[in-house]
Amino acid sequence: MTAETLPDTTSYVAALRQAMGDALADDESVFIYGEDVGGTFGGAFKATKGLAERFPERVLNSPISEDAITGLAVGAAMEGARPVIEFQFADFASVAFNQLVNHAATFYWRNGRPCPITARFPVGGTPGGGPFHSQMPEAWLTNHPGLVVVAPATVADAYGMMRDAIRCNDPVMVLEHKYLYNHLKEPFNPEEAVAPLGAAVVRRPGSDCTIVSYSAMVHDALSAAQSLQDNFAISAEVIDLRSLRPLDLDTILSSVSRTGRLVVATEAWPFGSVAAEVVAAVSQMGFHLLDAPPKRVCAIDTPIPYHPRLWSAHRPDARRIMSAVEETVRF
Repeated sequence: MTAETLPDTTSYVAALRQAMGDALADDESVFIYGEDVGGTFGGAFKATKGLAERFPERVLNSPISEDAITGLAVGAAMEGARPVIEFQFADFASVAFNQLVNHAATFYWRNGRPCPITARFPVGGTPGGGPFHSQMPEAWLTNHPGLVVVAPATVADAYGMMRDAIRCNDPVMVLEHKYLYNHLKEPFNPEEAVAPLGAAVVRRPGSDCTIVSYSAMVHDALSAAQSLQDNFAISAEVIDLRSLRPLDLDTILSSVSRTGRLVVATEAWPFGSVAAEVVAAVSQMGFHLLDAPPKRVCAIDTPIPYHPRLWSAHRPDARRIMSAVEETVRF
């Protein structure tokens, strides 16, 4: 695709779809397997729409069984295939936990052979989604050595990280935020979409406080940083982790060395979270860099409510991030 034929903007879900389509075209060992991904339906969120028509023998519907989907993928990966599996909702990763953490994550350690699975997880809340269709399960996955866990927040990263995930010889868990699928649209050139696994990126430079985030919360963090600058002359640096395991602590510590302060904003619960890990790591390795105690801005520690107003109160937003940054700067 030349620059002249590129669309003005591309949606997050379209970038994921293009990444999978390009991978299928480039490598015959790649196949897609999941609930309703084949035929004309194209998955619950249409991420695979149109791919079954192009690759009818390699975009396949599965039973409604996350355990069976993952077990088949592990077996196929053992035989040299590169399966891309879709969970309709990340909440049901728990059903496949044994296959993910006891088989896929440990296979190379036990056998010295790769297990190149890409598992796609629609994550995050939407109004009315409730406790079974809104969770951020990254803490479940990042706790297990052997799994790579990524959470792209931009259209370019959705494409680039999906391409790298499918090429990777380790099992990669790709967290795709449901809100971003069709709400986020950005200019996009696949030839320039480079997002190496394991590398964070500074989305906005700043000097007074470091805000670390990932997935859809990156956009709340950027909004908060802009409002802090406009209303309080506070300069906040925003880091998009992109990769949760491995975690790019060098980029975080480099930023904190400039700002002296840290706020971590995530949509997940606070206890045992990625936010807790970032705060612990910075406190341990960069305590001398800090001018104030680090803060976490996370979801309220309750099951996710159905009612849209309760859900909005449950999920952190730009206002809560702003408040945490103000408190940290004024400490």
